[in-house]
Amino acid sequence: MAKFIYKGKDSLGKPVSGIIEAKNKQEAMNTLKSRKIEIYELKMDWKNIELSFGEKITDMDVVVATRQLATMINAGLPIVRALDIISAQTPKKKFRKIFLEIKEDIEQGQSFSRALEKHKNIFGDLYINMVAAGEAGGLLDDILDRLSQYMEKAISLKRKVKSAMMYPSIVLIVAVLVVWGLMVFIIPKFKEMYEGFGGQLPALTQFTIAMSNFLSSWYGGGLIFGGLIVTVVTIGIIYKKSEKGRYFFDKLLLKVPKIGDLIRKVAISKFARTFGTLLSSGVAILDALDIVAKTSGNKVIEKHLLKSKVDIEAGKTVVQPLEKAGVFPPMVTQMIAVGEETGALDKMLTKIADFYDDEVDRTVEGLTKMIEPMLMIFVGGAVGFVIIAMYLPIFKLGSVVG
Repeated sequence: MAKFIYKGKDSLGKPVSGIIEAKNKQEAMNTLKSRKIEIYELKMDWKNIELSFGEKITDMDVVVATRQLATMINAGLPIVRALDIISAQTPKKKFRKIFLEIKEDIEQGQSFSRALEKHKNIFGDLYINMVAAGEAGGLLDDILDRLSQYMEKAISLKRKVKSAMMYPSIVLIVAVLVVWGLMVFIIPKFKEMYEGFGGQLPALTQFTIAMSNFLSSWYGGGLIFGGLIVTVVTIGIIYKKSEKGRYFFDKLLLKVPKIGDLIRKVAISKFARTFGTLLSSGVAILDALDIVAKTSGNKVIEKHLLKSKVDIEAGKTVVQPLEKAGVFPPMVTQMIAVGEETGALDKMLTKIADFYDDEVDRTVEGLTKMIEPMLMIFVGGAVGFVIIAMYLPIFKLGSVVG
C-alpha cells in the first residue's frame, strides 16, 4: 500500500488535508470522493515511502506467522482479525501485502485455503492442502500448529546439510584462490630471477612457469573463468528447465559415495515427515502422495512415488509399490507395512522421520570428519607442489648456473 498526501475541502466547505493509504492514485481518489472530499491536490508521499526491493520471504517468516495465527485462532479470534494483526506486525512489506490480500479475499467470501492458492509460490501445495483439511475438519488451529512444527523440523534438516557443505566449500575456494595468487603474482618474480641463470630449468619448474604464463595472460584467465561460468550456467539451466537433465543429475548424485547416502537419508526423512503430517491432518492418501512426490526434492524419488500412487489407485497397499521401487531401504518399507496393518501409519512415518533425522546427523558428522583430512591433503599438496617447483632450481643452483 502506498501513501498519498491530499489537500481539499469537505462537504461543509472546510479545508482538509492529510495522508491516505491506497494501492494506487486512482484508488486514493475514489476513497476520498466516497468521503465527499473535493480534491485540490493529491501526490505520492515520497518521504515516507516503504521500499521492498530485494525483500525475500523466508521459510522462517512463514513459520513465525503460522505459529502466531495458530495461537490467535486457538484463543478464539476470528481469522480475519488474526490476519489483520499479523499483517500489522510483519516487518516485511511484501509479506504484509500478502496477508492483507488474503484477508480481503476471505472478507469477500472465499475460504482461507482458497485465498492461499493465489500465493502458492510462498506457501506451497503442502501448506494449502493441510489448511483445507483443517478447515473441513474444524481443526484449523491444530493443523496450523502441526504445520509450524513440521516446517521448523524441515528448516533444521536443511541447515544441517548446508552447514556440512559450508566448511569444505570455503576451504576449497580459499585453496583455489591461494594457488591462483601464487601462480599469477609470485611465480612471475621467480621467473625473472631464473632468466638470469641461463641454464636448463627442471621439468617441474618449466611446467609451473608455463601454467603461470597461461593463467596470467588475458586469454588464459579469461578462458578458465569464462569456461567455469558457462559450465555453471549451462548446468543450472539444464537442471532447472529440463526434466531429463534434472533426473540425470539427481540419479548421478544418489550414486556418489557418501554424498548419495546422505541425499537418500535426507529424502527419506523428508518423505516420512511430510507424508505422516499430511495423513495425520486428514489429507487423503492419494493427494498426500502427490504432494510428497512434488516436494521430495529429487526427481528419481518423485518418479517412483508417482508410480506408487498409480499402483495404489489400482488397489494395492502403500507398501507394495514402495518395495517394488527399491528406492527406500527394507527397514523403512517394513515399518510402513506395520503402520498400515495397525492403522497407525501416520505415527509410524513420524518415527521413521525421527530415526532418519538422527541418521542424517551421524552421516553429516562422519562426512565432515572424512572431508577435513582430504581437504588438508589437497591444499597442502597444491601449495607444496608450487613451492617445490619454485625452489627446485635453487636447490640445484650450482648445476643451473654452470
